[in-house]
Amino acid sequence: MSDEGTWFRIDNASVVSTVRRATDRLAESLDLSEKRTADLAIVAAELAGNLLKHTNEGTLLLRPVRSGDVAGVELLAVDSGPGMADLARFMRDGHSTSGTLGIGLGAIVRQAGWTDVHSVPGKGTAFAVQVWPAETPEPAWAAAVTRPITGEEISGDAYEIRVADGRHQVMVADGLGHGPLAAAASHAAVNSFRNAPAVPPAALLEIVHREISHTRGAALAIAELDAAAGVVRYSGLGNIAGTIIEGISRRGLVSLPGIAGHQRRQIREYDYPISRGAALVMHSDGVVDRWQPGDYPGLSSSSPVLIAATVMRDAGVRRDDACVLAARLPS
Repeated sequence: MSDEGTWFRIDNASVVSTVRRATDRLAESLDLSEKRTADLAIVAAELAGNLLKHTNEGTLLLRPVRSGDVAGVELLAVDSGPGMADLARFMRDGHSTSGTLGIGLGAIVRQAGWTDVHSVPGKGTAFAVQVWPAETPEPAWAAAVTRPITGEEISGDAYEIRVADGRHQVMVADGLGHGPLAAAASHAAVNSFRNAPAVPPAALLEIVHREISHTRGAALAIAELDAAAGVVRYSGLGNIAGTIIEGISRRGLVSLPGIAGHQRRQIREYDYPISRGAALVMHSDGVVDRWQPGDYPGLSSSSPVLIAATVMRDAGVRRDDACVLAARLPS
């Protein structure tokens, strides 16, 4: 199952210490070296400290990240603060917006294996950082974030990303309702998807539909990104939204009515052209489908994790579980 991680709301100094301790525990569980654990500690302290000093609504996601058999740590700092018009200036050591930042975001970049940032003045910033035990792998072609409804510790939404016999496929599942039973449905869908044969999305959806009939069911969508053909193959049941964004434009994808595991009239697959400069975005109904890429200059060319985090920040609702996944054509 995908590692969903832990969200922290950075609203007081004690949370910064909590993040630091949680980061140390995660590094230990992944057997990171003493040097990389120390680097990670600097990154976590700076990210959390900057959120506390410069924003009012900052959150930080801490989770493991994997590439093959290698595991690292990812931190995702998201805020609705003033944003940064000149990213290069903010990345220089010594730059400060309030006289308190001191060493600047450049220190974070130096300690990390991989970073990406997207910022819009007046809307806020999303900053992704990964620390790996040794060599940094190629950036991921797909990534997602989930968040439970307010008051719950577990999300009823889930996702999975896989490469099966050369097929690059992703899935988003929204278990009906909230809490443990919804999570059981979406996680059953994830397990079925992960272990299914390498077949096209409609056939995959049919398999998952049959295999999760013992659960309360889920809204479900599966996509396959075919770089050679330049298409996204897409099949969905229920209210999972699929969108292709490029620059300021967006195109919606079709999901049919139904509940995977229980009710379905038909399962169909649709092909949509996609270019190298575009990205696929899928999300559950815990995300309002009124966001517009034109409000986020450069977002469609950002890394998938920053696309997912930015959409979650501005379109996710607290009264429902939420999941956002973004993907691009693989290299």
